[in-house]
Amino acid sequence: MMDKVDDVSLLGYYGDEGVSTMAKAEFIRARIEPEVKHEAEAILKRLGLSISEAVNLFYNQVILYRGLPFEVKLPNEETLQVFGETDAGKNLTEWTTPDDLFANIKRKAARK
Repeated sequence: MMDKVDDVSLLGYYGDEGVSTMAKAEFIRARIEPEVKHEAEAILKRLGLSISEAVNLFYNQVILYRGLPFEVKLPNEETLQVFGETDAGKNLTEWTTPDDLFANIKRKAARK
């Protein structure tokens, strides 16, 4: 059983018995790609969370952060240029082993 909490926690309000006193009467419907849904549900199951618990956690984090609880940004011009080049198959480099890749990174770092 969770410790008693007399105040607001990150998950909601808990009374003297450590049980949520907030009524859960609202429903959410969302359309989502099946593969995303199945993969997320498998991860949440491993974490011991139901979909409802995960959505409640997310909503409470939105309230706590007064926005999304993670950064959402548009890519800058340099990133967009790189995306365009790689999508077009330009400026790609292949490595046969991870050791070759890391050796190249070290060589480039040493030149700076």
